[in-house]
Amino acid sequence: MLYKKQPVKLKLFFFFSFIFFIHTNAQSYIFGKVTTEGGSEIQDVNIINIRTDETVMSNTDGHFMIAGRVGDELRFIRSGYERVTKIISQENVQSPLAVTLVRATIHIPEVEVKQGITGNLKIDSKMYNKPKKVEKLSKEIDLYIAQKSDPRILAAKAGEFVQPKGEGFYIGKVKDQWDDIDLTKYLKASLGDNYFANLKIDKPQIDHFIAYVLAGGFERRKILKYGFCSDADLNRFQRFVLTRIASYRAPQTQR
Repeated sequence: MLYKKQPVKLKLFFFFSFIFFIHTNAQSYIFGKVTTEGGSEIQDVNIINIRTDETVMSNTDGHFMIAGRVGDELRFIRSGYERVTKIISQENVQSPLAVTLVRATIHIPEVEVKQGITGNLKIDSKMYNKPKKVEKLSKEIDLYIAQKSDPRILAAKAGEFVQPKGEGFYIGKVKDQWDDIDLTKYLKASLGDNYFANLKIDKPQIDHFIAYVLAGGFERRKILKYGFCSDADLNRFQRFVLTRIASYRAPQTQR
């Protein structure tokens, strides 16, 4: 009798072990919301699951949903904010995850004053008081600039050709303020090395990757024309990156 019952117990043991393994490794979805310190919702925050390499972005209300399970590491990245890392617990799987991003601190370099006031009036007066000739010249220049010009000075003399006044016209194409190299430098400086590191792009490959994204059809005519990239353009670039990152990582023959 003991010999017959032992295989049954062994089968039950393996069955419950298998059920426990499936339960502990089951894939779930993590829901949550990203806000600022003041409680305002933040959209377009990159949420990355380090284990699965899946990336999603928060919507206009700051909400997000990403596949994950207990023990996964989630990273929250947004330009202008400090990066936040969260390790998923069982509580996070059962209830929404609240994430707060803090504005990044801008460090202003210190200005070194090489020499201060010595206390010696003769020395300090030479250092901080402008020579009288320089002060007089500065006053005369300021007075000259402040005076209104006599229109007779600029009036055309007899026999001189006078250009007729009108709306004017353009000769040739207006040159853009930026080119793709300028835009690449701005994107690197604004997004930072950590942004590309989280995308698993090595530092020497950042320029090549940005060029690959731009060549994929990223609309930038106005950016190059005016030499200005707004926060909306920066967010649009990050969204466009998500459509190109997979093909960039693929072998050359599959691109």
